[in-house]
Amino acid sequence: MLNKRETGVYALGRYIPMSAHKARRVIDQIHGRSYPETLMILDLMPYRASYPILKLVSSAAANASFLMGSNKDNLIISKAEVNGSTAVKKFKPRARARGRNCPIKRPTCHIKIVVKDISFLRICKL
Repeated sequence: MLNKRETGVYALGRYIPMSAHKARRVIDQIHGRSYPETLMILDLMPYRASYPILKLVSSAAANASFLMGSNKDNLIISKAEVNGSTAVKKFKPRARARGRNCPIKRPTCHIKIVVKDISFLRICKL
């Protein structure tokens, strides 16, 4: 059980339909912040990427409270990373294309949020 507390608890979102660049713009704002502060920031951000990230942060906090029994107010976002994934390829007919279609690539990404309990870190340092 101690190894889980030292490494942190994570939530992983796979194949989220947005580009990794747009998700990184939001992830860079929440890295290293506390859980309540992160919820406030994500709730007020005007970007479309903030809603799936908000769900992942909530899921990571729920995982931490279930697995480690920690209070959600003592959690910090220790690691947040976004990786590009495959692009969903679709074909859409275009106007005046004489029956031909054009490919559309819709990018997807994988997001991983890792949370740590700072109250446990304080006990280990003492």
